[in-house]
Amino acid sequence: MVTKIKTIGVMTTGGDAPGMNAAIRAVVRSAIFHNLNVYGIERGWQGLIDGKIIKMDLSSVSSIINRGGTILHTHRCPEFREKVFRKKAFTNLQAFGIDGLVVIGGDGSLNAAYVFYKDFKVPIINIPASIDNDIYGTDYSIGFDTAVNTAVEAIDKIRDTASSHERVFVIEVMGRLNGFIALDVGLVSGAEAILIPEVPYDLASLTKMLQYGQQRGKKSFIIVVAEGAIKAEEVAAYLRKRSELDVRVSVLGHMQRGGAPTALSREVACKLGARAVELLLAGKQALMVGIQSDNIVETPVEIVARRKKKIDLNAYKLAQKLAQ
Repeated sequence: MVTKIKTIGVMTTGGDAPGMNAAIRAVVRSAIFHNLNVYGIERGWQGLIDGKIIKMDLSSVSSIINRGGTILHTHRCPEFREKVFRKKAFTNLQAFGIDGLVVIGGDGSLNAAYVFYKDFKVPIINIPASIDNDIYGTDYSIGFDTAVNTAVEAIDKIRDTASSHERVFVIEVMGRLNGFIALDVGLVSGAEAILIPEVPYDLASLTKMLQYGQQRGKKSFIIVVAEGAIKAEEVAAYLRKRSELDVRVSVLGHMQRGGAPTALSREVACKLGARAVELLLAGKQALMVGIQSDNIVETPVEIVARRKKKIDLNAYKLAQKLAQ
């Protein structure tokens, strides 16, 4: 028998991503539309342990769809690995009468939510929100498109000065464990080279490629580097030592996490937030909602947690072809 959901909680966990606020808004307003009570859990799992739980209404989410970050805040919580703290979190859920959860976050958040579900069988629906876009089961995670656009805008400006001064710019973007951001950014910004963790690279060959470009009359170059592949300063130091190229470095860093979410990030957030509430009402649990080929899909969290999203090597080859 499906337990009727009357009160849900919504939380954002892990790294922040542009569009999280749009997702919170969609969850809260959809819940109220369906006559549910809804609470916001502040500071992620840490807030659930500490009982930082607030009642939310329509006005709680007014004028936030265009704001970056998360109004509920987020916080790393290593204590959640210990069952004694998860038990405390569950007790707080019970105290507020919360019988369903929507967890907005990345792969770490998803895994933590699945452990919590297995411990206490709390119905949980996960919404993927991560600028890294490395979560299996969805084409887009909330925030990825915004992070890519932020980096592309910066690189377009850097290319202007690179051309004016006839320089090589090595630009480091986020991506500690993967190259999803670097690949998309490099492709659409017309980078001459892209270095990502998933594809072996050779700095000697890179140097020769740049020198050959110079011989053909090319005056400036953009190299996009994922932080998890190699540090931009290391690439620049290698190029300076083995060529006469004028090499500069730009590390975009956490600016990629901030700013107003793009239309796509907001659209994904609105659709997934509303669907998460519908799934809880339908008695579903331990699922992640995602977008595949513009369709909303649901994938069991057990599968998402076990599988790794693969980078599009065809896109990488295309970027190489167009960079000639």
